[in-house]
Amino acid sequence: MFRNIPTVTKNLLIINVLAFVATLVLSGQFNLSEHGKLYFFLAPDFHLWQLITYQFLHADFTHIFFNMFALWMFGCVIERVWGLQKFLVYYLICGIGAGLCQEIVQYVEYSSNGLAEMGIDNLIPVHTNGGTIMMTVGEYLNSWGTIGASGAVYGILLAFGMTFPNERIFIFPLPVPIKAKWFVCIYAGIELFSAYSSSGDGVAHVAHLGGMLFGLLLILYWRRHPANFNMGSSRQYFDNMKRSFESRRKQPEQPKPNQTDTRQPGYGPTREDDMEYNRRKQERQAEVDAILDKIRKSGYDSLTKEEKQRLFEASRER
Repeated sequence: MFRNIPTVTKNLLIINVLAFVATLVLSGQFNLSEHGKLYFFLAPDFHLWQLITYQFLHADFTHIFFNMFALWMFGCVIERVWGLQKFLVYYLICGIGAGLCQEIVQYVEYSSNGLAEMGIDNLIPVHTNGGTIMMTVGEYLNSWGTIGASGAVYGILLAFGMTFPNERIFIFPLPVPIKAKWFVCIYAGIELFSAYSSSGDGVAHVAHLGGMLFGLLLILYWRRHPANFNMGSSRQYFDNMKRSFESRRKQPEQPKPNQTDTRQPGYGPTREDDMEYNRRKQERQAEVDAILDKIRKSGYDSLTKEEKQRLFEASRER
């Protein structure tokens, strides 16, 4: 199963899990989260590279489990459709965009609290669960940290909803499947509501929305300017997919479980005539080949909804 996960999605899963394990193992000697999380850009501990590193750190098992589950579930599909290069660029930009949106929210809080007029070494009272303590402005700003791949993952959810809007998926605890486009709208609505009503819950809701916002802007830009992004990797992927389909077509057919193998002595006729089955298989293959050729000539966005759905179904059959 793990071998069938596309390259970028697989490596993102591995890096996130290894970073989480390293955080647990090294907790006594080196606090990986404290060094890699995204600080407020005016905090003493802020570094520009934290816009990348914060995306691979998580607070606890629940945090990383749900992020990685969504990355595996939706990232595999989007990477197969877009190709590894485009998918990686999209993932990182969504993560960076989520971090930038969180920085903007923190700057608004920084300005509204009057901290902008104070020096970095000024003492201020900070209310905590244990009471009120005195901290310098610099120490207080260093307490504003963000970690997690949620922003990038929410961008992937948006990409799936825009690529396969009518694909039906299940959402616990709803008993019936809903279309992907409504799934994305529901999640965006929940995050928007939470951003306004749950500002103190420790969850970066604005970062989640920021990942979706940057993903939306990037998808719209690619749709308007498809030639501005080098689709070489995507074309290579579709070429590999086509070769894979062709190699499967050339392989000898194995008898289906509900059929009787007429090549073995003593067996009766098959349920489906071999010639009819092969003819229908060739028609399906020709349909996929035509879709792949269209992508090479005009790009993925030139496909109709039916062609995208057919390609999606074909990729799941691999």
